[in-house]
Amino acid sequence: MHEALIMNTTIQHAAPEKTHLKIGFVPLADAAPLVAAKLLEFGHAHGLTLALSRQPSWAALRDKLLTGELDAAHTLYGLAYGVQLGIGGPRQDMAVLMVLNRNGQAITLSNRLADALAEHGTLPRALATLARKPVFAQTFPTGTHAMWLNYWLAAQGVHPLRDIESVVIPPPQMVAALTEERLDGFCAGEPWPALAQQRGVGRTVIRSGEIWPDHPEKVLACRRDFVARFPNTAHALVQTMLEACRWLDSAGHRQEIAQWLARPDMLGVDPALIAGQLEGMSASDPLRMKFFEDGAVNNPLESEGIWFMTQFERWGMMTRRDDYREIARAVNQTALYSEAALAMGVAVRAESSTPPSP
Repeated sequence: MHEALIMNTTIQHAAPEKTHLKIGFVPLADAAPLVAAKLLEFGHAHGLTLALSRQPSWAALRDKLLTGELDAAHTLYGLAYGVQLGIGGPRQDMAVLMVLNRNGQAITLSNRLADALAEHGTLPRALATLARKPVFAQTFPTGTHAMWLNYWLAAQGVHPLRDIESVVIPPPQMVAALTEERLDGFCAGEPWPALAQQRGVGRTVIRSGEIWPDHPEKVLACRRDFVARFPNTAHALVQTMLEACRWLDSAGHRQEIAQWLARPDMLGVDPALIAGQLEGMSASDPLRMKFFEDGAVNNPLESEGIWFMTQFERWGMMTRRDDYREIARAVNQTALYSEAALAMGVAVRAESSTPPSP
C-alpha cells in the first residue's frame, strides 16, 4: 500500500444519534478488534456503548443484519457485496464502513490429500486418487473464503464448479468435519486451520496472503439505511474500531486479546494457538494478520470491492455488468471513513494492495 494523504488534525463531530449498538461477529481470531473495543470500552470516548453478539454462522449474521437485530457486524467482505447484489438470498443496500483486517486465512487439506499431493506433485493427480468426488468446504458462497478457495483451485488446474463438490460449513465446524473425513479440504479463517494442524487431522497448504498479499478480509458492515439514519453514530463506530485496531498493534496486546478470544463464549480454543495466529511467524511476517499498520489496513477502497464482483462474474454468480465502480462507490463508505480517520490523525491510504489477476 502507498500513503496518499496524512493529516493530523482534530475535527469535532456531532454526538451519535444512537448510542447503544449491537454488533455481530462469528468466532474467528480476526474478531479481535471487536473484542478489544468492547473489553476496553473504546466506544465510550465516542459516545457509544457496544454489545457483542456471537453468531453461529455467516448466514445467521446476515439475516440478523437484514432484520435490524444487529446494527453492524464483523463480516466477510464478499458477504456484504453478495447481499448488495442479491446473490443467493435477499437483496439489501449495504455499507462497508471500514476494513477490520488483512490476511489471516488459510486452505487446509486432509492428511490423505496432502500426502497424495506430495507424492503425485499436482493437485489434479492427487484428487484422482480419491475414491469419491472431492469435497471442499468454505464458509459462505460469496464470502472471501469461497473466493480464495476457487482462485487457488483454478490456479492448480482444478475447476471449482465442475471438479469438486463445494459445501458451506460455519468456521467452528470445519475441524470436526475434517476429522470425520467428510471433507478433503477447507478454506477458513484462523484459528481453525491451525487447530486442524495441531490436532493432526489436516495440513495448511497455503495462507491467503500468498494468494493476494495484504488482501482485505473482514469488514465492518451495516445496512446502508443505518448510515443514512445515524450518520454520526456510523462515524463514531468507525473511530471506535480504529482505536481498537490501533491498540492491537502495540506490543503484547495480541497476546492479551488472545486470552479473551479463547474463552468458551468466544472461540473456546487454546489461547496460545490464537496468539500464534494473531502474531504470525514474527512481527515482520508479511503474511501475518494485520489490523492497523498506521492506517494502511482500514480504508474501504472501491477497487477492492470491484475485485470481488469480478470473481462473482467469473464463477457464474452474476452476469457481467457495466456499473461495478458505481456499485462499489455506493457500498464502500470511503468519505465517511476518511472523515473519521482524519479526525483521529490517522493516515488515509488511497491505493490498494495488488489483487491477483482474474
